[in-house]
Amino acid sequence: MDTPRPEHLQPTPAIDADHPAVRDFAQRHAQGDGARAQAVALYLAVRDGLRYDPYRIDLSTRGMSASQALAQGYGWCVPKAVLLAAAARAAGIPARLGFADVRNHLSTERMRRVIQTDVFYWHGYTELWLEGCWVKATPAFNVELCQRFGLLPLEFDGRQDSIYHPYDRAGQRHMEYVHQRGSFDDLPLTDIAADFARLYPGLMDQAQLAGADFTAEVRQETQA
Repeated sequence: MDTPRPEHLQPTPAIDADHPAVRDFAQRHAQGDGARAQAVALYLAVRDGLRYDPYRIDLSTRGMSASQALAQGYGWCVPKAVLLAAAARAAGIPARLGFADVRNHLSTERMRRVIQTDVFYWHGYTELWLEGCWVKATPAFNVELCQRFGLLPLEFDGRQDSIYHPYDRAGQRHMEYVHQRGSFDDLPLTDIAADFARLYPGLMDQAQLAGADFTAEVRQETQA
């Protein structure tokens, strides 16, 4: 059986569960009776407490760390998953990272132009050990963004996997999982950086994203 190992409670340079800001975040938000309730509370704190922003990507170890996501107040799917894993470890809940390639049917015009594909490689989520099993939790899209995009906010009860819905509120295609990359005890940053440089050269060119505001784009396009 795939049970937790000591490293699932230990800090790493990216999953910096020992950072004072991460420890404080975990202490403030891991509230409730038992690990499951605390994990749900942490999930909601990460999902809605940090704004989703796929334009601000820093593929350094510090840039991808949980503490940096907290300091910035925003992040894309991987840093938000890293933060949830770090906060869970700080709260004594075994955690690791999971990755998949997904086809995203909803995005902004600029995002589609920059990445030149509807496939999001290395989409990240968190796996938490709760009540004797690993459970997936995806804290990427904050509730305000979901409301703007007409998506169903992802809920998490600590018992069933929380992964993206295949359809939005209107019944249109939203997210399709096309390839599962598996589970990782630490952030596979070398592999992610190499693939992003090869697959997303536009996204890595910050000059193309100067002044870009994902939330503003979503607001403008959905109002239109």
